[in-house]
Amino acid sequence: MRVVIAEDNVLLAGGLELLLAARGFEVAAVAREAPAFLDAVAEHRPDVTIVDVRLPPSYKDEGIRAALRARRLHEGLPVLVLSQYVEREYARELLSDGRGGIGYLLKDRVSRVAEFTDGLRRVAAGGTAMDPEVISQLLVRREDDALARLSPREHEVLALMAEGHDNAAIACRLRITGNAVHKHIGSVFAKLGLPPDAGGHRRVQAVLTYLDHRRGPGATTE
Repeated sequence: MRVVIAEDNVLLAGGLELLLAARGFEVAAVAREAPAFLDAVAEHRPDVTIVDVRLPPSYKDEGIRAALRARRLHEGLPVLVLSQYVEREYARELLSDGRGGIGYLLKDRVSRVAEFTDGLRRVAAGGTAMDPEVISQLLVRREDDALARLSPREHEVLALMAEGHDNAAIACRLRITGNAVHKHIGSVFAKLGLPPDAGGHRRVQAVLTYLDHRRGPGATTE
């Protein structure tokens, strides 16, 4: 699996290269600036990208804006944002095309290598990997959307789906049976109007609905 990284911190970039290579990934390129990242994506056509939000020269939002541009130029390009910061407006824009293949993890909260690489693989496969803190900053409850029909337990299940957990992990965290998780997810799909013929994409669509429609008006970029 080929990876292109956009990260200006030399030590972190080198650590990511070693970590990923040891676990079977091929790091095709490491870019320190946004233009170099876009060039690397065009050249290597990676299976997934890892992007920091803030890159030179201004260290504001160059990285995540480059990720958005790369998604426009290369339809469906999987992007995992790995940053110290939550940029709510840009995160929502990344999610808005509804295609999946999006992750947003915070550097200081990624403590387990296996969880990070599992999240990267999920994003590469078209799924999601969202840090709980990112989710909490994206979401402001609105009573007039489709999610208002979900029960409190269904909200809990869907939130864990957004983080990228599978059914077994959700069952363990909520201390319920796998069959109960399956029923809750089926109810979520039905209440969100996701038809059975959507197949495996229903899970991603449900997560994207959760992240997009539960965000209230008036949120601003951090």
